[in-house]
Amino acid sequence: MRLVADLHIHSPYARAVSRDMTLRNLDHWARLKGITVVGTGDFTHPTWMREIKEKLEPAEPGLYVLKSKSQIAEKKTRFMLTVEISSIYSKGGKVRRIHNLIFAPSIAAAEKITTRLGRIGNLAADGRPTLGLDSKELVKIVLNIDPQAVIVPAHAWTPWFSIFGSMSGFDSLEECFEEFTPQIFAIETGLSSDPAMNWRLSKLDSIALISNSDSHSLQRIGREANAFDCEPSYAGIINAIRSRDPQKFLFTVEFFPEEGKYHYDGHRLHQVRLSPEQTGKLKGLCPVCSKPVTIGVMHRVEKLADRPPGGKPPVVIPYKNLIPLDEIIAEAFGMGVAAKRVKDEYLKLVTHLGSEFNVLLDAPAAELERVSGPVVAQGILRVREGRVKIEPGYDGEYGRIKIFEARELKPAVPQQPTLF
Repeated sequence: MRLVADLHIHSPYARAVSRDMTLRNLDHWARLKGITVVGTGDFTHPTWMREIKEKLEPAEPGLYVLKSKSQIAEKKTRFMLTVEISSIYSKGGKVRRIHNLIFAPSIAAAEKITTRLGRIGNLAADGRPTLGLDSKELVKIVLNIDPQAVIVPAHAWTPWFSIFGSMSGFDSLEECFEEFTPQIFAIETGLSSDPAMNWRLSKLDSIALISNSDSHSLQRIGREANAFDCEPSYAGIINAIRSRDPQKFLFTVEFFPEEGKYHYDGHRLHQVRLSPEQTGKLKGLCPVCSKPVTIGVMHRVEKLADRPPGGKPPVVIPYKNLIPLDEIIAEAFGMGVAAKRVKDEYLKLVTHLGSEFNVLLDAPAAELERVSGPVVAQGILRVREGRVKIEPGYDGEYGRIKIFEARELKPAVPQQPTLF
């Protein structure tokens, strides 16, 4: 049975996160999306951990469900204890800003980790706490508390806050984690890179590539995720990731990386978007103001890669590029994702066809058209086939993605628009 997991989200106690990201709402939205296991996020925050302990109860080993007598246990969303730690420190004569995920096998382990990290910084200030702690020391602390815990470099290529980031990162795992590098068996690709980009670095051939939403709102959970066929437990999920066995780790769900906020280089202030080649010709400077541009993920991959585009190791986990269903519907209807009509169409599709992931990945074309009409159905099929046009994101600006040509869509009217 396919198990879909999104292991990096945030709670209402993290900065710039929706107040609606409650455990009950996460349970509801995960079921709409088709997510089996969702990370709790932010377990080091004292108020959030208090809610976790009050509102969740054990399910399978290392997984938790909402306390409720009315809901069938098998249908409840599973929660796994996770947190993102922001480390800012000096190493090698440079200020490093690295984000790392911690996965904990139990509430007891999470509380011990929280107690130890609480001696280093203020954990109540932000659900994603910022600590003056070397990433190497973070691994040492966490694994000394519980060897079953896991550390994963978060959104590994983001320019400002990641292990390979152009502005404050490292050129290798070994530079960052030193003698603890063997304990790092996975990295998170982030929205602006996909597995194919990471496959170009042979130094990552033994590293599992996982994808998560890093969501700050309910509607965006699952925008990136992982599909497994494994025992539904903490150990089952971790072992599937660690093994990189394609029979257990089925695929990842990815943004089209060009849609990510840091795929290309650029300078947002002057709306300058640059490919790595263009940046090289401009010697890294904005053509408008002559200040350095923000070097994006594609450029950074090109710098560190030792394989050409299309190169990959012998064994890889497949991936599927998707666009959130509400964005497909919104473009088909010619209106914003917040429009009531878009929300109604979204609920109709997931109600009739099972979940958002089932709609995006598995539902037959005939069923899509029967439920939603030809335009939305065609949009979903085009996304499955990768037939989209994208202006790459840069310097904090999301890329702009188009599924349809303007001539294909009629202006929005109360009924379903028609294709062509």
